[in-house]
Formats: sequence, C-alpha cells, structure tokens
Amino acid sequence: MKKNDKPKDFPEQSQSQPGDEHQMHPKPEIIRDGYKGSEKLQDKVALITGGDSGIGRSVAVHFAREGADVAIIYLEEDKDAQQTKEMVEAEGSECLLIEGDVRAEQFCKDAVEKVIDRFGKLNILVNNAAVQFPKDNISDIEDKQLKETFETNIYPMFYSVKAALPHLKKNGTIINTSSVTAYRGSDHLLDYSSTKGAIVSFTRSLSENLISKGIRVNGVAPGPIWTPLIPATFNDISDFGQDTPMGRAGQPSEVGPAYVFLASEDSSYITGQFIHINGGEMITT
Repeated sequence: MKKNDKPKDFPEQSQSQPGDEHQMHPKPEIIRDGYKGSEKLQDKVALITGGDSGIGRSVAVHFAREGADVAIIYLEEDKDAQQTKEMVEAEGSECLLIEGDVRAEQFCKDAVEKVIDRFGKLNILVNNAAVQFPKDNISDIEDKQLKETFETNIYPMFYSVKAALPHLKKNGTIINTSSVTAYRGSDHLLDYSSTKGAIVSFTRSLSENLISKGIRVNGVAPGPIWTPLIPATFNDISDFGQDTPMGRAGQPSEVGPAYVFLASEDSSYITGQFIHINGGEMITT
C-alpha cells in the first residue's frame, strides 16, 4: 500500500487479537525503498516487545539497516515473527526470536537473559507490545478486559525495564510506544487510552530517574497507523485514518525512523520527550 492511498483502499477483513500481518490486505509498508542506513546503530543490540509485526517490525528492520542486532518478543504469531527475522537478516543483522507473554514478570527477566546470552549486551529497549478493545460505554468494560489492557500495555514496561537496567550502560536508551489517544482521549478506547496516558507519565518519570546514569528514556505517540492491531480491533475500517489533517492512515515505514532517531546519538540531548506521528493532528503536551 502506498502512503497516499485513501482509506477506501482498506477492504473489510476480520482478525482476532493481536492480529497477523501476513493476513492483512493491503500489506503495510515496513520500510521505504529509499531509506538508506548510515550505521547510526552499528554494533548495538536492541530488544523490542511486540516486534513481530506492524510498528515493532518496522522498528526492527530500520534498526537492522542501521547496523543493530535485534531480539524481538512476540506472543504467538510464529509466521509473522519468522518473516520479521528474515527481513532483519536480509539487512545483514542477527535476529533472536523470543516467544512468550510479557504480562509475566519472570518471562521478561528470562527474555533479557536470553538476549545477554546470545549477544553479550543490551543497548536499546523498545517497549511496544499492546492490545486494545473498543467499547462505546464504560459500563461495557468488564473487569477481565480492564485487567488485560493494563497488564499488557503498562505493567510489562516496568518488568522489562527492571530486567534490562542491570545491563544498560551509559548512553543506553529506552523507547516506549504511547498513542495520540493519551493526549486527546478516545470515547471508545477508555481503558486503552488510559494505559497510553500512563505510559507518558512513566516515560517522563523514568527519564528523570535514570538521567544520572546516562540512560535516555523517550517515546513515540503514533496516530492511526496501518498495523495488524487495526483489523483485529475494528469491524469497520473503511474510514480508518480519514479524520486526520492528512486525510489518511500512516504506514509503519513512517514511524520506524523516529525510533532510530531516539535510539541513536542524533538525539543525545533529548530525554523524557515524545515524538508525535499522527498525520498533522495538533497535540498539547
């Protein structure tokens, strides 16, 4: 799918959470053909949660093109994860696949140890895994859904950071994925937007907590991006992204470079901040 395509080009399709990229049509654009790496992340090692598809896949491939080796955590989407691994390896980098549930703190500890065992170090942590379950009324949000949303979207960020910190050295970076909904709200994603708001506060607070160690903490707050989470969430996607000033949804390829910037020395004087990739929506931070 091209970046100037209109929402009418999103045909009806049905998936279950967390979604499979290989079943999407049209396929998301993961990295632009013209994107040229310049060794911004040469010899770095990155761990990406939710790295099998969508934004996470784009981040993994962009990191690889910039010279980093990558480990990705995914829940159960083996085919997507394998395809991401192949894309990373095609860039000349190594890719470690780690299957499991980030809601379990011990799994997050074990995942970091697998990265250290394989690569001997960890320089970049990207917290990206998330779920969303739209409901029109707060009374429709059952306790099970509320717990799953918070236990998937925000709790694992604490787990993974705690596990990674003993291995992150000076100039290490942590990048957290929030959402435009953290800043302007969402009438049908109350629990999801609440977790994304928590991620903003977590990022800002963690940046202050770690600044003395030389570890920078930043985030990205995407707007409507064409990822597997979208057809797995909404029944009608015909107008997805149409309400942005640009009048279209974004592609993962338009998000991945922001993570490269935040992970690299190009952003050495930036911490506690968010990059807003949302098609032109004005945000008050």
